[in-house]
Amino acid sequence: MTTETTATDPRYPIGPFRAPESMSEEDRQQAIQRIGILPAHLRAAVEGLTDGQLDTPYREDGWTVRQVVHHVVDSHLNAYIRFKTVLTEDRPTIRPYDQDAWSNLADASDPLEGSLRVLEALHGRWERLLISIEAAAWHRPFIHPESGEHTLEWLLALYAWHGDHHVAHVTRLRAAEMDSRRGKGEA
Repeated sequence: MTTETTATDPRYPIGPFRAPESMSEEDRQQAIQRIGILPAHLRAAVEGLTDGQLDTPYREDGWTVRQVVHHVVDSHLNAYIRFKTVLTEDRPTIRPYDQDAWSNLADASDPLEGSLRVLEALHGRWERLLISIEAAAWHRPFIHPESGEHTLEWLLALYAWHGDHHVAHVTRLRAAEMDSRRGKGEA
């Protein structure tokens, strides 16, 4: 699994997703741990932010921090269903969704606590499911209508990256805001 830090592209604070050629059992366990700990990392990243900060885009033309948190929940709910679908059907085609349209629905402006709780419960179940997957099942294929054929192993790597990616959006915004305050003598 490869991620690289990039200060030049705020869309990808830990680098763009790079699918691994293959994953060892240790790689899979590390990815599962990253998925398991994500709710705590995301909660910590947004802890203490004001409504004004939550409604600040993490980059120019980007989503607000609030939309990012709600997006992670939407995305990972879909991921959980995708895992279960691939585990129970032969070479299924999974359903994509329009994440930008979802991020503009009314619930994307809700307080974060509900989404953070959903994420905690979801990731608890998801982690238990991932731990139960036998080695051979990680190579089960599925079709994504937009990106082609992939395996559960690829999906695991993607969503481990995805959570870290969005936590980094929030923490980078926090750091930039703190640097700005220090520059103005407000620290």
